[in-house]
Amino acid sequence: MMGKVRTVPPPEPPIPFSVDTATSVSVPTVEFRTSDQITQSDRLLVANAESSIAEHAGLNGMAFAEGNWNYQQIVCPALPNHLFLQYTRNNGTGDVSVFSASIPREGEGRVRIIPILKRGYSLFSPTSINALTISVFNHIRVEEPMQDRSAKWEGNALCYAALAGAHPQIVAPDAEPAPGKPIPAMTAVMFVNVKGGETIRFADAAAKPRPMEWTMTFTARGKLVKATHTPVQMYAARPVSKESPVRSTRVVPQGAQ
Repeated sequence: MMGKVRTVPPPEPPIPFSVDTATSVSVPTVEFRTSDQITQSDRLLVANAESSIAEHAGLNGMAFAEGNWNYQQIVCPALPNHLFLQYTRNNGTGDVSVFSASIPREGEGRVRIIPILKRGYSLFSPTSINALTISVFNHIRVEEPMQDRSAKWEGNALCYAALAGAHPQIVAPDAEPAPGKPIPAMTAVMFVNVKGGETIRFADAAAKPRPMEWTMTFTARGKLVKATHTPVQMYAARPVSKESPVRSTRVVPQGAQ
């Protein structure tokens, strides 16, 4: 007697990220704009949020009230419902303070900050991997409209790296090598976990003093649970010397007759 025939349903793509976008070359990368390049409407948002930013920065020991802070905008297409800023106070070598700030555009949410450096030192474990940064990022994503939370996985990963203090730049798969420019051997890749989550890995070719590889693990629902970054070797194209490969010549005597 034969037992029941069990139908195995086809595998479902991870939620909210789609595997189909893994090979896309149109990466929704982040952009950094100076304070002069920020739109007038965003300037008003910054002005309205200034007191909240000052309060949260002060609670994290960033001495925001002491002034001399400059900021730039982090344009993050993956999270359009938020205005992101990166504040910097540079008092010379070894005395640099940096933090990121998140401002909800539609009032759905609250101002949040991510401390990066205080006078040259991390307040906690490295910002890129600590639980505070991960928690703030997850809260920001929850404040996004549901349809925007399914933005391409590359964009979410790049946005996280930018908020953690990096200036991420992925080498496009179709980029051509040039002298001093990284060869596009390391690009963004994704691994689907057994439990339906995703591990996203990319090499930040623009990181100084050397490229860094980021690895981020998301649950099937898009919640970030782990982030790491480590130095990575990227090969660069070098110009071919115009000198002749022949250094010198000499006459070789003929053998005896």
